[in-house]
Amino acid sequence: MTRPETKPVEQVTLRRRRTGLTAHDPVRSAGGYTLFAGQTAEGRVDLVDIDGGLAHRWQMPVRAGRDAVILPNGNLGYNGSHASSAALYPAWDLWHGGDFYEATPSGEIVWRHEDIFHHHDAQWLANGNLLYTVAAPLPAEKAARVQGGDPRKDGADGVIQSDIVREVNRKGETVWEWRIWDHLDPADFPIHAIFDRRHWPMINGLSVTSGGLVLMSLRTTSGVIAVDRLTGKVVWHVGPDVVAQQHTPVEMEGGSVLCFDNGNLRQGSTSPFSRALEFDPTTGKTVWSYTDPMPPSFFSPYMGGCQRLWNGNTFICESAFGRLFEVTPEGETVWEYVIPDFAEYPEPLSKFILGAHNSCFRAHRYKQEQVSWL
Repeated sequence: MTRPETKPVEQVTLRRRRTGLTAHDPVRSAGGYTLFAGQTAEGRVDLVDIDGGLAHRWQMPVRAGRDAVILPNGNLGYNGSHASSAALYPAWDLWHGGDFYEATPSGEIVWRHEDIFHHHDAQWLANGNLLYTVAAPLPAEKAARVQGGDPRKDGADGVIQSDIVREVNRKGETVWEWRIWDHLDPADFPIHAIFDRRHWPMINGLSVTSGGLVLMSLRTTSGVIAVDRLTGKVVWHVGPDVVAQQHTPVEMEGGSVLCFDNGNLRQGSTSPFSRALEFDPTTGKTVWSYTDPMPPSFFSPYMGGCQRLWNGNTFICESAFGRLFEVTPEGETVWEYVIPDFAEYPEPLSKFILGAHNSCFRAHRYKQEQVSWL
């Protein structure tokens, strides 16, 4: 008896499920184009149309460190992974960028800025400047006041890194700088109990409000703060009773703040789940939120982003699983795309984050007129 021919089973779980465009309601979707830079895509940045087709691709010189955006002039702003970043502690390579490029739609590099101490987010400002976070050693007297975290994960040298928010102009000159330890007491912002103590409080997201406040997301302590650029003072703070390991706080019309609330170590919850959360910064109360009808079905333990679209829908990037989707104010999904390209992270990252990934730090939706060069 002849045995039937067998085919090998795909071992990447997400690949065994549907990828590419998986849902689209053209009546209720805002439409437009979606941009993302895969973390393992070796420098490729893709722009897909509302039907999931590839509309444009950039091939950048280095792997994506973090994000990519389309600038008002139509060029690409790219946060690449610096080949010789500072390597401050073992997991540093997981979240640094530091090699910034501006590229035309044809791929011509028209500007570059390097900072080997950069990590996580960066914002391309309307005046052409770049706002981003760098790591710097926490002064010893401040480091002694760091609370919480896992002491077994302290560095051998005892150094705790902290955060400086820096703005540079087109010449690469620093025009504004803000050191977090000058304004926050580590004792008042404890690190989560199981988290690495080598970075406090790890600013993973930045944005600027219409009134000029700088919003900062504090990863290892769970919280969002707003800083007055002129005085340096912290105007408001919401903490772990509101958010959990969140990313990408952005001001909405009316003054509320939308963020991607990852859900790691959420107070009062033993089963993690993510949500898109819009909250009132003066009270911490929820204005609007989205969770999956079966909450654990939507969860990204790291990275993530939310964007309020022009028709009132919300575009969400479930980063860890490369799932990009759009929901109505009522929480109904009207568009979904799963990044179809998988690859392993390069060494030494592959020692920290195993397997083949289709992840991206964040994704963005644009109107037709914002990509008029297509």
